Amino acid sequence: MLTKNVIPFLSDLAHNNHKNWFDANKERYQLALADFTDFVGQLIAHFAQTNPQLNGLLAKDCVFRIYRDVRFSKDKTPYKNHFGAYIAPNGRKNKLSGFYVHIEPTGKSFTGGGIFMPEAPVLKALRKEFYQVPEELLELLEAPNFKKYFSGLWDQDKLKTAPKGFPKDFEHIELLKYKSYVATSSLTLSQLSTNNIIEYLSAVYKANYPLIRLVDTIIEDAGLSQ
Repeated sequence: MLTKNVIPFLSDLAHNNHKNWFDANKERYQLALADFTDFVGQLIAHFAQTNPQLNGLLAKDCVFRIYRDVRFSKDKTPYKNHFGAYIAPNGRKNKLSGFYVHIEPTGKSFTGGGIFMPEAPVLKALRKEFYQVPEELLELLEAPNFKKYFSGLWDQDKLKTAPKGFPKDFEHIELLKYKSYVATSSLTLSQLSTNNIIEYLSAVYKANYPLIRLVDTIIEDAGLSQ
């Protein structure tokens, strides 16, 4: 599914990220994009068995453009070296939690779900909830099915100290230091090349879904879902 067009195209693009090459390989890009979009469509159909809110979601509304916005970047390469899709109600425009699939065959493929870098009011609401009822998140992170696929929450942007407004001596202060509430899992090239990649990612989504649901419930209860 991904080995015929997607992985070969992205592998070559990583070494030829310029307009002349891309234009000369536009047909390859279109074939790869079509395969990836079909792949996302199959994921949606499987994920909807866990989350019925995904029923009716179109794959094209989840897939991100390959063209980079280089206006404010020192890196002027015009194209992303990956395909990405955000699977959530309303697709990539969803401002709540969702599940992201990132295919980059140079060893950077991964998947995961939750909410990434939410706006300040949303982040504050999440921290407040986890301060008042830390057990909700703690139990989720310790669930065997979650730990089967995830080592914990993504912590690359984690605060060094307690966030403003919360006591430093709070027993579970580490839960409040996150700027994102996301769990990610890397994907190897061999995993992406197997015939059961759809089933595997469906299992990962099912393990991640309690985090998605918890975060969205907190946001909705705080009146911040719009």
